[in-house]
Amino acid sequence: MRLLASSDAESYWKLRLEALKQNPEAFATSYEEAIKRENPIEQVATNMDAEGSYTFGAYENETLIGMVTLLQEKHQKLRHRASIFAMYVTPEKQGVGIGEALLKEVIKTAISIDEIEKLNLTVVKINERAKGLYTKLGFMSFGLEEKALKIGNSYYDEEYMVLFLH
Repeated sequence: MRLLASSDAESYWKLRLEALKQNPEAFATSYEEAIKRENPIEQVATNMDAEGSYTFGAYENETLIGMVTLLQEKHQKLRHRASIFAMYVTPEKQGVGIGEALLKEVIKTAISIDEIEKLNLTVVKINERAKGLYTKLGFMSFGLEEKALKIGNSYYDEEYMVLFLH
């Protein structure tokens, strides 16, 4: 497991597309939108080098099998908080602790940044495995957005969760 750099953009993009296909209800971006992006790997590389953005990857041999992004807010009044985005572990490797290890790395990194006092994330309400993991690591629910996502004729509610670091 390690912090990804712009040189990892291609493998990240490949796993991101897999995530969008496998779990469309878990991400705001659709697979169809993603594949239409111009120069997506260059965009990913730029994002990975951006200040306040930390993307971690879990590898098995040379293959990226899991990822998560920590993004600190940019505005001065909001810099005490950061959000967790794009959490995904390839299906064959789920349930063996990779997601937990990635999240612990994110939490450790956030704690090391003095400004960050809390972490926010959203999770689809029906994703009990993910919610269980977040709760295990200390996240608490603080709200629910009904019909947050719409895929075809189906709606998905999103639960908002927070972890206070200080």
